[in-house]
Amino acid sequence: MILIILGIILLALSTSLLSKSDQLKRFNPIARTIAIVFILTGVATSCFKQIDAGQVGVKTMFGKVEDDILNSGLNFINPIVDVKTLDTKTQNYTMSGIHDEGEKNGDDAIRVLTADGLEVTIDLTVLYRVVPSEAPRLLKETGLDYQNKIVRPVTRTKIRDNAVYYDAVALYSSKRDEFQGRIFKSIEGDFNKRGLILEQLLVRNITLPASVKASIESKINAEQDAQKMQFVLQKEKQEAERKRVEAQGIADYQRIISSGLSDKQLQYEMIKANLELAKSPNAKVIVMGKGNTPIILDGK
Repeated sequence: MILIILGIILLALSTSLLSKSDQLKRFNPIARTIAIVFILTGVATSCFKQIDAGQVGVKTMFGKVEDDILNSGLNFINPIVDVKTLDTKTQNYTMSGIHDEGEKNGDDAIRVLTADGLEVTIDLTVLYRVVPSEAPRLLKETGLDYQNKIVRPVTRTKIRDNAVYYDAVALYSSKRDEFQGRIFKSIEGDFNKRGLILEQLLVRNITLPASVKASIESKINAEQDAQKMQFVLQKEKQEAERKRVEAQGIADYQRIISSGLSDKQLQYEMIKANLELAKSPNAKVIVMGKGNTPIILDGK
């Protein structure tokens, strides 16, 4: 486009100023030739527009946005048309409390009030993309700065609107997936109305107030201690049961032995034991019978 304008200016100069001066007339054909070359080169380059992969082109002429789009590749267009390119690949917008981690410098986390009146801080990442067929409408109604005009304000507003239905502890633990699904559906509708597709909503971190966090940690420690004590009691019960079974077994053994042995059998078993001792080569003292005088057997 710049070459066309320069060529027109040079052509105008060659037909007006250079033709009035006899000394400059000889440069008139050269100036016209250069002007025509500029114009033809500008027209040739302006008639072709390359759109990269993952992008679409939206044509505007004198401020009017045309409804048809230019797909990726080389496109032949009107040389006076201006083309705006929009990215249709997956984009992300992060709002984080960590410095320089999100799109904004400093702490950009979302602070919300829960149902129990506590302030909770949420770090969030939004994954979205532009609908190619809706690119002209998006450019016409919103412009190229749709991140700051749609993605950021809609996301932050919907999160605050939905957080009031949950307690802080539930939002942090048991209701986290439910909360994420709820705000996804809420944001998805607004994005679709503006020509955007919400692909995924990632609740990266939920930070509770220090007092609530301390209470949760204290509760968890108490539950762990209770579970530990329950384990100890269960172990002691098992040990007591083992000892009871062992004692019962010993008692049953003694009862069986005492009921099955007679005096003659005991006397016979004693004689057998004494015989075994007598066979030993060592000296020994054996008390036999009911008397007090021992019998000394010396095997040496």
